[in-house]
Amino acid sequence: MHRMELADFLRRCRARLGPADVGLTPGPRRRTPGLRREEVAQLTGMSTDYYTRLEQARGPRPSRHMLTALARALRLTDDERDHLFHLVGEEPPRNRTTSGHVRPGLLRVLDRLYDTPAQVITDWGDVLAQNAMAAALVGDITARPPGDRNIVRSFFLRRPSDPDSGLFPTEDLAEHGRIHVANLRAVVAARPDDPAPAALVAELRAASPEFAALWETHEVAVRRSTVKRFVHPVVGELELDCEVLLSAEHAQRLIVHTAVPGTESAERLELLRVVGLQALTPSG
Repeated sequence: MHRMELADFLRRCRARLGPADVGLTPGPRRRTPGLRREEVAQLTGMSTDYYTRLEQARGPRPSRHMLTALARALRLTDDERDHLFHLVGEEPPRNRTTSGHVRPGLLRVLDRLYDTPAQVITDWGDVLAQNAMAAALVGDITARPPGDRNIVRSFFLRRPSDPDSGLFPTEDLAEHGRIHVANLRAVVAARPDDPAPAALVAELRAASPEFAALWETHEVAVRRSTVKRFVHPVVGELELDCEVLLSAEHAQRLIVHTAVPGTESAERLELLRVVGLQALTPSG
């Protein structure tokens, strides 16, 4: 592990970004350019002390999960992401289309959607990045352990005690399940050599009778635009248009939820922006 080079690289990458580049409010006037250390820590889900020690060349060796989070938070290109992994002595991910690395350009689009929920997911359901509005609507999925960030797994293995167990109206659950399985069937067929979607199918066929029954229907349908209803514990029910924007490789998808102007859902979405973002904004 090249501690000094890693520290220098992190400092330089942090200095070239401003709060607006990562979807944060600028706040009071800053004495130095770039993000603050605590802001990088917030974006990656690590403690400020942990990140500070990395920049001071005295921190522990980051895990692969932490490196991926740093690459995303600092908006690194693919080449820069690979360099970050090499500095720690790790082999970088080789499958660029299905890795957890989101292209900086796509993240910039996500950051600018400040008034509507949006998130980037893999085609088989792993949530890679969310803006603040998405976290306010469905919860901060990126803060969960890596194995708990897949929306298909969460849907079929949901428990009444889970924070998002009541996210959708009960009468809509059957349709959501059908769409999840039909999309996953298409992904597995399109990428037979990718072990991750196949492993998810095997896990859910064994653990969820509902999934297993739907899988046997052999329905195939790629996830596209639709209308979804959400049940939020604070603002109530929202009916939102769901737009699915595909990446060039179609392995990552930008999901954007909007409300028809002038509707009650639009008013509730604006209330969510005010109430939800207040709860997510750190003090100081």
